[in-house]
Amino acid sequence: MKCAGWKCSFSLVLVLGTILLGAIPLSAQQSPATSATPEISKAVNEKLTQLDKDVKAAQSAGDNAWMLVSAALVLMMTGPGLALFYGGLVRRKNTLAIMMQSFALMAVITVLWALVGYSLCFGGSGPIIGGFEHAFLRGVGADPNPDYAGTIPQATFMVYQLMFAIITPALITGATAERMKFSGTVLFLTLWFLVVYAPLAHMVWGKGGLLNAVGGKFPCLDFAGGTVVHISSGVSALVCALYLGKRSGYPKQPMPPHSLVLSFIGACLLWVGWFGFNAGSALAASSLATSAFVATHFAAAAAALGWSAAEWLKNGRASALGAISGAVAGLVAITPASGFVGPMPALAIGLIAGVACYLMVTKVKAIFGYDDALDAFGVHGAGGTIGALLTGIFAQQVINPIFGAGKGVGGLDGHWGQVGNQLVGILIAWAFALVGTIVLLKVTDMITGVRVPEESEIEGLDITQHGEEAYNLEA
Repeated sequence: MKCAGWKCSFSLVLVLGTILLGAIPLSAQQSPATSATPEISKAVNEKLTQLDKDVKAAQSAGDNAWMLVSAALVLMMTGPGLALFYGGLVRRKNTLAIMMQSFALMAVITVLWALVGYSLCFGGSGPIIGGFEHAFLRGVGADPNPDYAGTIPQATFMVYQLMFAIITPALITGATAERMKFSGTVLFLTLWFLVVYAPLAHMVWGKGGLLNAVGGKFPCLDFAGGTVVHISSGVSALVCALYLGKRSGYPKQPMPPHSLVLSFIGACLLWVGWFGFNAGSALAASSLATSAFVATHFAAAAAALGWSAAEWLKNGRASALGAISGAVAGLVAITPASGFVGPMPALAIGLIAGVACYLMVTKVKAIFGYDDALDAFGVHGAGGTIGALLTGIFAQQVINPIFGAGKGVGGLDGHWGQVGNQLVGILIAWAFALVGTIVLLKVTDMITGVRVPEESEIEGLDITQHGEEAYNLEA
C-alpha cells in the first residue's frame, strides 16, 4: 500500500531527525539550557531587587508626603488656629497682643529648635534629656532615623516635631492673657521650652526616655502629646495665672469675648489641624494613621455634644462658645489615646472630657477663684490629665500592639497595670510643670518683669505693648 507523497516525506524527516539527535552527545544537547540558567537567574534577581527598591521608594514618598502635610496642619493650629481662637476670646484692646504672642513663638521656637531644641528632645538615649549630637541640626538630612521613623527623611521628622514644640508654650498664653508683658512672655516661654518641654518630650518620646512606651522604666502611652503638650502647658498655665494674679476688675467687671466669630473660625481650624497632630503621629501613611484620624474626629464631636448638653441642663440653652470649647476639650483628651483606641472608646473619652472640662471651667474655677483668663488649665490641663488616664483603660493591642503581638496594652486587654504607668507619667509631667514654671517665672520677673502696670492693662496691651490697634474704627 503506497503512502501519500507528503506523508512519506514527513515520515522520512522524523526518522532522519531522530538519527541525528541520537548522534549528538547528551551533554551537548543540554549545554545551551545549562549556560542560560545562571543568566536567567541573575536577571530575575536583579528585577526582584529593583522591584523591592521601587516599593520602598513608593512607600517613603507616600509617607513623606503625608508627614509634610501633617506638619503644615500642626503649624496651622498655632497660626491662624490658636491665634484666632484666643484672639476672639480676649477684649478688643488686647486682640493683637495675644495673637502676637502666638506668632512670636512660631519664630522664636523655630530658631531654638534648629540650634539645640531638636537635639535635646531626640538626640542621645538618656532617661531624662537628650544630648547635643544633633545641635545645629548636624546629621539631620535626607536619610531616615530608624530609631523614630524609618521611612521618611529625618529632616521631615524634625520639622514635624518642631510644630508640636511651637504650639505647646503658645497654649500657656491663654492663662496670662491681658496682663503679661510681651518681653516677659518671650523670655519666660523661651526658658520654659528648654527646661520643661525638652525634658518631657525626651522622657516620653525620646530613645531611652524614662517614660518611653518602648523600653522606658515606666512605659507611658502618649501617642501625640497628652503629657508632653497638654498637661505640661495646662499645669504651667495654672501656675502662671496664680503667680500673676487676677486681671484688674476680675471677677466683678464683665470681660466677655470681643469676637466669638474669630474664636469660632479658630476652633474649626484647630479641629482640622488636629488631624495632623494626632493622625500624623503615626509617622506614616498607614492604617494606624487612619485609626487615629477616626478617633480624633469622633472624640471631638462627642465632647462638643457633652459640653453643650451639660450647659443646656444648667442654663437652658447651648452656647457657641461652649460648643467650640467642648470640641477643643475632646481633641485634647483624645490626643494621648488616639493611636491606641477604636471609635467607640473615642466617643466615650470625648463625652467624659466634654462634661468634665465644662465642670472645671464653670465650677472648680469659681470655687478656687483663680483667673485663668482663657481657660488654658480647665481645658488643656484637666483634659490632658483625663485623657492620659483613660488611655490606660481603653488602649487595645488590636489597634496598636505596641508591647508586642498578643500582649495586652490597656485595661480593656486585661493589662490594668498600664493605668499605674499612666499615673506615673501624669505625676512627673505635673511635677516638672509646677516646679519649672515657678522657678522660671521668678527668674523672668527679676530680669524683665512679668506683669504690665495697671494703667497699661486698663488702656490695653495692643497700644501699650505694640503701639497699634486691632481695629481702627475711625477709618
